[in-house]
Amino acid sequence: MRNEEQPVSENLQQENRPSMTEKRVSITGLLPDECMDECDKEYKPSRSECLREHDVRIRFLTLGCVIEVGCKNIPFTTVTEGMQALNEYVAKPYEIRKIWNKKFQEEE
Repeated sequence: MRNEEQPVSENLQQENRPSMTEKRVSITGLLPDECMDECDKEYKPSRSECLREHDVRIRFLTLGCVIEVGCKNIPFTTVTEGMQALNEYVAKPYEIRKIWNKKFQEEE
């Protein structure tokens, strides 16, 4: 039988090449358990990606303001309070968004 007619697995064994699983592990440099740990990690977008994701609007009222982030409206009793919250969001949008989403879900 010619080499071309043999199944792929036999060709790999004959040429002393690693299997596809072994190749994948050696390419990534991780063991299979480490690969699973990498897959379990939560994707965290960059700060600029988070900030671009939702429009932010500020409406100033007679007392306080309302800050709109995407489709959510968040009222603040003072402008200072609203600006502090907005500055926190701009500094750490991913973390602050998780906190606010948790608050919104508790209210529903």
